Amino acid sequence: MNETFLRLGFFFGILVLMLILEMLIPCRKDKHSVSVRRKFNNLVIVVLNTLILRFSLPIAAVSVAMWASANNIGLLSAFGISEWLKVIIALLVLDFAIYLQHVLFHYIPVLWRIHRTHHADMGFDVTTGLRFHPIEIMLSMLIKFAVIILIGAPVLAVIIFEIVLNATAMFNHSNIKLNKAFDRLLRIFVVTPDMHRVHHSTIARETNSNFGFNLPIWDKLFRTYIAQPRKAHTDMDIGLDNFKDRKQTQNILGILKIPFVETKRK
Repeated sequence: MNETFLRLGFFFGILVLMLILEMLIPCRKDKHSVSVRRKFNNLVIVVLNTLILRFSLPIAAVSVAMWASANNIGLLSAFGISEWLKVIIALLVLDFAIYLQHVLFHYIPVLWRIHRTHHADMGFDVTTGLRFHPIEIMLSMLIKFAVIILIGAPVLAVIIFEIVLNATAMFNHSNIKLNKAFDRLLRIFVVTPDMHRVHHSTIARETNSNFGFNLPIWDKLFRTYIAQPRKAHTDMDIGLDNFKDRKQTQNILGILKIPFVETKRK
C-alpha cells in the first residue's frame, strides 16, 4: 500500500510539474501540442488503461518481485553478491529490456500496429508519454513480469524502476524548452525532451531512432541515436503521415481503433 501511494505521489507530482513548465517555457506552440482537448483525451486513455490493467492483471510488478524473492527465483539469486549490486544490475537490465521492447514494437508489424497509437499523437507534450493502447500496456506488463522473474529483480529495484520509468517518460515527452548546453550535458545521463522528440518525427529514419526512455546509453551503443531532427524542433512534423485525421487520432474512440485501421506504413 505504501509503495502504491509512493508511486502515485511521484506520478501526479511529475505530471503537474511538467504541465506547469510546459505553460512557462514551451518548446513548440503549434495548435496540436497546446490543445487542451487532446491532452484531456490522452489522460482519459491513461485512466482507462489503469482500470483495464487493474481488472485483467490484478497483480503488480512489485508483487511478482516479492514472489520471486521469496522463492529464490532468478539469475541474481544464484550469485553471492550484495543486495545493492543486485539492485543496480536489475535496474540496468530492466532499462535495457524496455529499450529492446521498444525496438521490437517498431519492427515487428503486428506490434507496430499497436504502438502506432502512441506515435499517431499529432502533438508532443507530457500526456503523449502516457498515451498507449491498452493492449500495449498489458503486453508491456507481461514482458516486465517475465524479466523480473528471469533475473530475480529485488523488490527495491522494481519500485525504483517503476517510479523512474514513469517520471522519465513524462519528462522526455514534455513540451519544454531546455538550454542547449544544459540539454547536451543532461542527455549524457538521461533521455531529454529534445532527444526523444526526434523519435516522434514523421520522417521514418528519425521515428526509428532514440528508443530509450531512461538511459541514452543503449541508443548510442546500438547506433540508434540521432542527436537532432532534420528540421528544427519547433518546425518538425510530429506524428504519422498516414494518421493525419484529427478525428481518427485525437478523440478517444479514434485512439482505441488505431491498431485495427488498415494503412500502409510510410
